[in-house]
Amino acid sequence: MAQNGSFLKHKDSISKKDFDGFKKLFHRFLQVKGPSIDWAKISRPPEDSIQPYERIRAKGLPEDIAAALNRLVVVKLNGGLGTSMGCKGPKSLISVRNENTFLDLTVKQIEHLNKTYDTNVPLVLMNSFNTDEDTKKILQKYTHHRVQIHTFNQSRYPRINKESLLPIAKSMGADGEGEAWYPPGHGDIYARKEYIFVSNIDNLGATVDLFILQHLMSQPQDKRCEFIMEVTDKTRADVKGGTLIEYEERLRLLEIAQVPKAHVDEFKSVTKFKIFNTNNLWISLPAIKRVHDANALDLEIIVNPKTLDGGLNVIQLETAVGAAIKSFKNALGVNVPRSRFLPVKTTSDLLLVMSNLYSLDAGSLTMSKKREFPTTPHVKLGSSFTKVQEYLRRFENIPDMLELDHLTVSGDVTFGKNVSLKGTVIIIANHGDRIDIPAGAMLENKIVSGNLRILDH
Repeated sequence: MAQNGSFLKHKDSISKKDFDGFKKLFHRFLQVKGPSIDWAKISRPPEDSIQPYERIRAKGLPEDIAAALNRLVVVKLNGGLGTSMGCKGPKSLISVRNENTFLDLTVKQIEHLNKTYDTNVPLVLMNSFNTDEDTKKILQKYTHHRVQIHTFNQSRYPRINKESLLPIAKSMGADGEGEAWYPPGHGDIYARKEYIFVSNIDNLGATVDLFILQHLMSQPQDKRCEFIMEVTDKTRADVKGGTLIEYEERLRLLEIAQVPKAHVDEFKSVTKFKIFNTNNLWISLPAIKRVHDANALDLEIIVNPKTLDGGLNVIQLETAVGAAIKSFKNALGVNVPRSRFLPVKTTSDLLLVMSNLYSLDAGSLTMSKKREFPTTPHVKLGSSFTKVQEYLRRFENIPDMLELDHLTVSGDVTFGKNVSLKGTVIIIANHGDRIDIPAGAMLENKIVSGNLRILDH
């Protein structure tokens, strides 16, 4: 590894902690051969290790739930950029509803808790080197809100050339070499600070749940549940999501990247693995300290292959926060309603949360009472809608979707004002054609194709 010398000489300009952390991860990566899971040892988790949410909710709340809230810290994973949706800067600064960004909604939710129960629940943002500067600038606007906001940075690790297994960075400084570095997943949240509630900032369903909090706080000290992972029932859209298994008599998170190729179809089956990880996690802080001090956080390495803009194939070594479940005592899965998993990864998701399917109250989105079925419609917007700006340009306002089951839109399509979509609606403009859905149109169980131009006269 002689050609790596210049890389190591500059290591003072990056934090020694990052460098040591990466070195450990890389050494582990070189030692691990093949899948880290022996498929024959996998079994479904025991019945009592995944509790239905209804059972926890049925216990009710004590009068002094404020005491439990005062022992909680809310941590939001805020390392991602909005690039996949065509936006510059942190994803958390994209407007999702009534001009509110993900971050605005998060602050409003926690402020509402603090005002309602007269508590002091702080918000901690785990930023990455990609999002830290922009996030800190925007935080000034919350100075008069009733929520203390703290930030810390997850590590910065070098991407590795897939063939040579050498870092692609020429030096330790990231200037002009942004592509050479990556934030290594959220497994390193533990290396910092009675419970934290951790979730992705783009999951609009991940609000503080008082019933789960109470369940944690009400256990006797010697039987304290140190880790709760919220899981929910798999649908066809979630087949790649990590699932809970029992492995060597411990509850463990199994990610698709750890599954041997021959078993991938089995992993995706909705019959064998019925639930998946929402990444809403409740973890005991004293337990994190104990596990961290004992160096017992053995998080499985996820090898994430990527192709950079120039065509170079690289790998990122990552760890996932949920993988730590095996290191904690009395760990538990809680099977929560789907409403607690409302991630916005694409403009198709954005259309759902901006529509009248949801109502907004104190920063929290809930399914509208006017919708007869609690299921979310299946929405697939084509590549003309991928970027947020393009998507917004194509809707004069968001259609009425209260009675929608399925929407597919492909090609050059625009929507006029006050359009109503019901049942299954498929709109396909072929290459070179354009379809303008007229203002006030009501489409119910319709396929629209060909060319439909509406011109102002």
